[in-house]
Amino acid sequence: MADNNRIWTAALLVIGDEILSGRTQDKNIAQVASWLGVQGIRLAEVRVVGDRTEAIVEAVNTLRARNDYLFTTGGIGPTHDDITVDAVAEALGVGVEIHPEARAILEGYYATRGGLNEARLRMARVPAGADLIPNRMSGAPGIRIENVFLMAGVPSITAGMLDALTGELEGGAPLLSETIGSWVQESEIADLLRETERVHEGCAIGSYPFFREGRVGANFVVRSTEPAVIEAAVEALATGLRALGREAVPGGV
Repeated sequence: MADNNRIWTAALLVIGDEILSGRTQDKNIAQVASWLGVQGIRLAEVRVVGDRTEAIVEAVNTLRARNDYLFTTGGIGPTHDDITVDAVAEALGVGVEIHPEARAILEGYYATRGGLNEARLRMARVPAGADLIPNRMSGAPGIRIENVFLMAGVPSITAGMLDALTGELEGGAPLLSETIGSWVQESEIADLLRETERVHEGCAIGSYPFFREGRVGANFVVRSTEPAVIEAAVEALATGLRALGREAVPGGV
């Protein structure tokens, strides 16, 4: 049973020279903060460091020690300057290994995309003893070890990894969910989903499109720690779907 008086905290470490130089604007802070809030976990601090091993090691060890969780974004890709895995392994005092499941996932993903070369295989490297975070978007998984979670820097891929972790972390309050489905293209109601999530603070909406019986549809999972928030958000989604002439199916299609 969760202790509702206990405040669970997380830190976010944003890694990449391109963020510090201003060439790339970070969009992950807001989405990680919102996602954590729905899990009942408070984002307590954020730090940005460049692609320097010693800076990453120091930040990882400082932030993981004073928070329940540490999330990192960036630096887990296929290029030589993607050093997050090595730096986190150094911080934790473990070696680096090829994760067999990650290798298999990448082999499958790249089978029709030119095959798994040495650079792509780098994305199967993990700190020894780590588990994987699923990534439906681009094959290459995220990594979790102890209380540290390594995620991609690309916001859309980060979003998918966060979704895979939803409900997986011990947090301040139990996470509730309700599903609503419709025979509708996800792109048709992207604005409705975004606006519903914005208006109903403390809720997150996961969208799961499918193709069935020759038609496209999607199921939407509304999550929150507050039953009233879920009820209001589901009702708003249903109203919005009906306004578009679409049926809203409780429990999903």
